[in-house]
Amino acid sequence: MANATAKSDQAFRTIGELAGELGVPQHILRYWETRFPQLKPLQRAGNRRYYRPADVQLVRRIHRLLNQDGYTIRGVQQLLDGGGDADSVAAPPAPPEAANESGSVPFERLRAIRATLVAALEESAL
Repeated sequence: MANATAKSDQAFRTIGELAGELGVPQHILRYWETRFPQLKPLQRAGNRRYYRPADVQLVRRIHRLLNQDGYTIRGVQQLLDGGGDADSVAAPPAPPEAANESGSVPFERLRAIRATLVAALEESAL
């Protein structure tokens, strides 16, 4: 038997329905509205929000970029402002090279420092 409460993909969604679908609190969606000017749900009497199908797709995209792909709010803003295709972006840019990989601190020296710290911790625990 089909779920009687399931809506068509073309149906408008309330903020509660969309928040429940994504598993985020409603205030997160309201916050995203302040940070992403592209996200403008219809507001009816009493400030009730109704998300159009395009809004729902945008919210799902923002949610995926923030919570699965590891983008920051600013990173998603830049991606959306730049007109980039987030669906083709697999991951955020690579992080900068770590200090010990650039050769500024010899790896052996770091191991010696670590060993000294471990010994100091063991002594202080006694």
